[in-house]
Amino acid sequence: DRDTDKKRIEELLEENMVLEIAQKQSMNESAHLGWELEQLSKSTDLADSEKSFVFELNECASSRILKLEKDNQSLQNTIQELRDASLTSRESSLKFVELEKENQQLSKKIEKLQNQIEKEKQSNQDLETLSEELIKDKEQLQVIMETLKADKDRQVKNSQM
Repeated sequence: DRDTDKKRIEELLEENMVLEIAQKQSMNESAHLGWELEQLSKSTDLADSEKSFVFELNECASSRILKLEKDNQSLQNTIQELRDASLTSRESSLKFVELEKENQQLSKKIEKLQNQIEKEKQSNQDLETLSEELIKDKEQLQVIMETLKADKDRQVKNSQM
């Protein structure tokens, strides 16, 4: 039983390490995507590229959250299995408590990532709205320029007569 418990604990520790690595990668990717979004927002041609970037950012973030939630659920299942097995050894109990704490920390990190993604989504929506407003302003300015040009041409024709 102890060997089985040790194997389970080792497997659980490995899963935790993989989850932490994935989470760090996700946080790095999220930071990088945030930087890319900031660079994109400084660009003057936001209309087409912003929509596809926002979509990709949301897809990537959603994928990461789903993966982290799946890993978290796997850890919770493993913890439940350990509970069900009624592990009595002191070492197993300590490992269980450590793993439960890690699981809680990961849950908090997932929640933080979800909040960050929501903020990024809101920022993306704001940028999209701003982009649409800028496009409308540009179109209005083009109409005004065409009107002014037509008026100028008429004035030039009238002054030549």
